[in-house]
Amino acid sequence: MAVGRKREFDEHIALRRAMEVFWLKGYTGASLAELTQQMGINKTSMYSAFGNKAALFVKATRHYIETEMHEHFQWLQASDVSLACRLRNYMLSVVSMQSATPHPRGCFLVLCQSESAAGDMPAEANALLEQEDRMALDMFTALFTQDPESIALGLDKTAAANALTVYTVLKGTASMARSGVSANQLEVVIETTLRGIGLELGPG
Repeated sequence: MAVGRKREFDEHIALRRAMEVFWLKGYTGASLAELTQQMGINKTSMYSAFGNKAALFVKATRHYIETEMHEHFQWLQASDVSLACRLRNYMLSVVSMQSATPHPRGCFLVLCQSESAAGDMPAEANALLEQEDRMALDMFTALFTQDPESIALGLDKTAAANALTVYTVLKGTASMARSGVSANQLEVVIETTLRGIGLELGPG
């Protein structure tokens, strides 16, 4: 039996580089030529390892979620920290990512969701982006519905609206960060938002 030829590139690195191209250019703006150039492979190798452009995008999106988004959740799960501080720390962590690098890219998901709304996404990619959108809203809604401090403050009664507010602000900070607004400037927006929904920020 013939043994398949070993790939001469690191799939993890290639996928990371593809993610960075999509993060900068979006799905439509990322050409196959630019993707393969940045990944350091030819089109044949790309198709063999990752499938077509749509399949590569889905893999890159999942890679982004796993490597760039999951780490922020630790702030929401911190013990002995007020709900206001947990949300503030989570949102600041996300904004820090959105504003990172000399040329901030905002949020991969927000950028690509705007393309999805315009109907420019393949079906599988569109479904994944919609799923992530729902999951984010569900996560914030569950937090406001179930957190003991939220219940004590009566925020559970407006959980859906509070969740939408927080998520909308994070989508907005992504766009502002991409246009060059600093994380320090956006910190004020976050704190104003949290006070607006009834969460007072104490020291720490």
